[in-house]
Amino acid sequence: MPYTLVSFHAHPDDEALLTAGTLARAAAEGHRVVLVVATAGGSGLASAAMLAGCDLTERRWAELLRSAAVLGCARVECLGYDDSGMTEAPSGAERAFARQDVDEAAARLADILREERADVLTIYDPVGGYGHPDHVQVHHVGMRAATMAGTAVVLEATVDRSRLQRALRIIHYLPGIPADFAPARLAGAYTAPDALTHRVDVRRYVRQKRAAMAAHVSQTSADSGLRTLTVLLRIPRPVFRWVLGREWYVEYGRTPTEPLLDNIFASLADTPDHTIIDMTNNYAHQSEDAVGT
Repeated sequence: MPYTLVSFHAHPDDEALLTAGTLARAAAEGHRVVLVVATAGGSGLASAAMLAGCDLTERRWAELLRSAAVLGCARVECLGYDDSGMTEAPSGAERAFARQDVDEAAARLADILREERADVLTIYDPVGGYGHPDHVQVHHVGMRAATMAGTAVVLEATVDRSRLQRALRIIHYLPGIPADFAPARLAGAYTAPDALTHRVDVRRYVRQKRAAMAAHVSQTSADSGLRTLTVLLRIPRPVFRWVLGREWYVEYGRTPTEPLLDNIFASLADTPDHTIIDMTNNYAHQSEDAVGT
C-alpha cells in the first residue's frame, strides 16, 4: 500500500545528511515523498568566491531542488523563515526560525500535512542532533504540527551514537580528513543505541544519497577549513557505503525492540486504521525542558 512521507528539515542540505537514503528508498518503493524546509539557508557558510555575484538563498534553493530530484521527491516546500545561525554566532535575522512562535510555524507545516494527508512525518531528535537552534526548533514545530494535523507516525531522524563514534574513528585517519573530526567532538551528540526504534537499510541507495550531498555545492565551499559535506564526499565509496548505508530513527510512542525496524511504515501496517497518537502533552513537556536552549 502506498503511503505519503513528509520529511521536515531546517535548511537545504540537511535532508541529504540524515534522511536522503530513506527518502530515495521510499520513493523507489512507490510512496509519495514530500520535502519541507523551514529556511532556504541564506545565512549559511560559503566561500567568498562562491558568494560573489550570487544570492545565497537562491543558490541554496536551486541546490535543494536538484537534491530532491535525485531522491525522487514529488514536492518541495519552504516555510519561508530565516536561518538562525549557531548559538555562539546568531544570524540576527528578523524571522530567524529558532525564535519564531512554535504554534504559528507548526500551523504552516500542519497545512501541508493535511493537504498531503501525510502518513509519516520525519523531524529531528529533541536536541537537534548536535544542538543547532534551528534543528531543535524543527523538533518542537514538527511535534506540534503532527498533533494539529493528526499525522499518525512521527519519526525523529538521528544517528546511532555508538556507530557514529566507530565511523569517526575510521575516517579520522583517512587522508584529507581534518583533525577536528575526532570521536570526542561528537561524544554526546544524537541518540544512544538503546533508544532507537529504526535502523533503515539504505545501502542500495547510497548513490542517490551521495549525489544529493554533491548537489549542495555551496555547502562544500569555505574560505578556510573543510565543511562536513566536503569531508563526507571525500570518503572512498566502499567506506561511504558502510558509514552512511543505514539511517536511524526514534518513533514517538513506540517502545524500542530488537531487532530494530527497517520499515518506516511499520506502525501503519500494525494499525491499519491509522490510530492517531496525541502528542500534545509530550510537546508541552519538551517545550518546558527546552527553555533556554
